[in-house]
Amino acid sequence: MSDFAAWIGREEHRADRADPGLFARWCATLDRAAPAGGTVPQGFHWCLCTPDAPTAALGPDGHPRRDDRPDSFLPPVPLPRRMWASSKVEFLAPLTVGEAVTRTSRVASITEKSGGSGRLVFVEVAHETSGEQGLAVREVQSLVYREPAAPGTPPAPPPLGEGRFDPAGWDQHRVLEPGAPLLFRFSALTFNSHRIHYDAPYAVGEEGYRGLVVHGPLTATLLLDLAQRALGDNALRSFAFRGLSPAVADEPLHLVMRGAGDGIELGAFAADGRQVMSASAAA
Repeated sequence: MSDFAAWIGREEHRADRADPGLFARWCATLDRAAPAGGTVPQGFHWCLCTPDAPTAALGPDGHPRRDDRPDSFLPPVPLPRRMWASSKVEFLAPLTVGEAVTRTSRVASITEKSGGSGRLVFVEVAHETSGEQGLAVREVQSLVYREPAAPGTPPAPPPLGEGRFDPAGWDQHRVLEPGAPLLFRFSALTFNSHRIHYDAPYAVGEEGYRGLVVHGPLTATLLLDLAQRALGDNALRSFAFRGLSPAVADEPLHLVMRGAGDGIELGAFAADGRQVMSASAAA
């Protein structure tokens, strides 16, 4: 594996606007009404200051190609499968519809590990998103790069088993089936062209999944929406999530929450009880 020390500390600066049209489409995607007062709900920041590489600069997976140019932000990790593994988010102030937004991103760390599926490279990226009144969201994202699936490896995740998710013990519970239209809309909102979210033959044949993969940040957004339904808009001070297993399109996804104050626990589960995402929050 190459030495990527030169990438640690690299920064990227982007500018955007919390456009009313984009926000209306975000609300439509989630089947929810816009909050009163002109603020945008938590999670909308993932639609702002997104990468905008030209189509000709995309790699076979749909992500922007990575190289070793001095102005390349992410390191050219030579592992083909990429996932957004986790995030830790601090909500410092709500953004408002129509305001100008800037984001500064910095590569905080690059770590190589070995796992059951082979080599892994974790890249932590620290983001600071600011509105016109100052810093609004501070976040550390962890991206993971993995080797190709070995020939003969069963598709991931495994087929649904005979078990059933039991929502007993959770204060809030919502179940929905994220279909291809929802995945397509979320890809469009976040300008995410990773093919595992819309190209089923690629997702199955090239990356070894059982079907279209639900975006990690979409599942996280749905958990934030569950918290909003219980607590109101912009009620959280912090939110952290970690992807544990892929969620597959057109299969039931159980969203749950319990606790209060600094001890809120959230999760997403497949129909058979397999945990897809774990999350925590503080209000």
